[in-house]
Amino acid sequence: MAEEKTNGAPGVINIHRVTLSNDFYRREIWTGEHLQVTVMCIPAGGEIGLEVHENLDQFLRVEYGVGSVYMGSERRNVSYIGEADSSSAILIPAGTYHNVLNRRNVPLKLYSIYAPPKHPVGTLQRTKFDADLAEE
Repeated sequence: MAEEKTNGAPGVINIHRVTLSNDFYRREIWTGEHLQVTVMCIPAGGEIGLEVHENLDQFLRVEYGVGSVYMGSERRNVSYIGEADSSSAILIPAGTYHNVLNRRNVPLKLYSIYAPPKHPVGTLQRTKFDADLAEE
């Protein structure tokens, strides 16, 4: 995409267009010293998977679809928070267990901001299975 920027370089992108055109589970699109932007596509019936980031905050912005959001301070007390649609941002403080499920029949398209960065520059995970393998 012509509007993608070299990692760490300043610039402007149409994040809505980049997010909607992404068909991969996760793709890193920009990494700076203190934050990172990835785009995600969660297929119908899919999920991000229950996870926690001990040392980083995360911001998720839904661009298309609807996700069911679950969060909690401990793995055993995760509970339903609500539905996130294209007018929603999901704010996840460090140390919070979270999951987003796509219970609809269309892909859930969102972008994620990690602060500090989480994934290696150039990360491209076609499926959640690929992402799970990368975490091992």
